[in-house]
Amino acid sequence: QVQLVESGGGLMQAGGSLRLSCAVSGSIFSINAMRWYRQAPGKQRELVAAITSGSSTNYADSVKGRFTISRNNAKNTVYLQMNSLKPGDTAVYCCNVVGYSSDYEVYDRWGQGTQVTVSS
Repeated sequence: QVQLVESGGGLMQAGGSLRLSCAVSGSIFSINAMRWYRQAPGKQRELVAAITSGSSTNYADSVKGRFTISRNNAKNTVYLQMNSLKPGDTAVYCCNVVGYSSDYEVYDRWGQGTQVTVSS
């Protein structure tokens, strides 16, 4: 069983910074793609950032230059550093991880979500 535990959300003023973490645990053989999504009230879920096993990254245009995704393979953890936060970044942020379990089965897991609220 593969599980994800997120942390790091909260309330921040515009211009501030937050860092989200998503730790993967369980019967893991490999972790391939790691992604952060967000969903604001009344809006569709949006891919914010992604990082491959080779540490290639891509970002939504709305966060380029402000957010940085990174991963620590030794800790099976993905991070999202969010700087210069804007009220428009307010959303529930959720990590998504894809890889192979120790049984060599593909897993595709989602975190529980963490609220990020940015005040003006």
